[in-house]
Amino acid sequence: MSLFRGAGVALATPMKENGEINFDELEKLIDDQIAGHTDAIIVCATSGEAPTLDDDEHLEAIRCAVARAAGRVPVIAGTGSNNTAHAIMMSKEAEKSGADGCLLVTPYYNKATQDGLIASFTAIAGAIDIPCILYNVPSRTGVNILPETAAYLGSHVDNITAIKEACGNISQIAKLAELSQGNLDIYSGNDDQIVPIMSLGGIGVISVLSNVAPQYTHDLCMACLEGDFRKGAAMQLKALPLIRALFCEVNPIPVKAALNMQGYAAGIPRLPLTEMKEEHKVILRKAMKDLGCL
Repeated sequence: MSLFRGAGVALATPMKENGEINFDELEKLIDDQIAGHTDAIIVCATSGEAPTLDDDEHLEAIRCAVARAAGRVPVIAGTGSNNTAHAIMMSKEAEKSGADGCLLVTPYYNKATQDGLIASFTAIAGAIDIPCILYNVPSRTGVNILPETAAYLGSHVDNITAIKEACGNISQIAKLAELSQGNLDIYSGNDDQIVPIMSLGGIGVISVLSNVAPQYTHDLCMACLEGDFRKGAAMQLKALPLIRALFCEVNPIPVKAALNMQGYAAGIPRLPLTEMKEEHKVILRKAMKDLGCL
């Protein structure tokens, strides 16, 4: 059974001026996301600044999200690491905290081989009982999960049930869909490729766009799930200027600026990320207004 179908939000982590997590604002974001029909909450992943969260606050954020969602939508916790033992520990703690699933990014920097990916993901998934979503984002990690590797994991490890595909290569994703034979749910990991990936059998997106346009992103995915790809494509194309603006600087710099523009106290990213440039904020604000997000 799929963890979710539709649009899951890769939720930004709001910060106070002193850099601490703003848990009151995190709860508000979760409530507003659910009111906007977001289909799942993904917490403490790339958009949530996982690389700069220490373990205690990372796990506290997961617990906060689980408690606030209160079963209204699934909560999926980012628990991946380039240290397999650390990923196992975090995944176990996320399961104890009530998370419905874990999002496991490929090991970064140490650049595992495909055999290493299989061994690492198998070990992490084997340590927990909840479903695991693989996260393939080679532009950030330097490692690409090949279709053969993902298909193998989907067919040989019971609780590896899905993959967030952000490789950007539609041909690779088509091959993955061919090889996985329904053993692996595919989510778009790129907001500008939702419709192409869903046309190949994908069941949704794990989305940055959903932070600022939850209802729109949900409706786009529903159009595709209902087979109305003409409507989905029109919505996809209409959203492209905002999607480009949300990635004109490295994620999550723009999305935190966008949330601040919407009146949330999202704060600014932790170093080494910095606040968005003013000239880019002008572009972002216009794109948000054009899509009705401001």
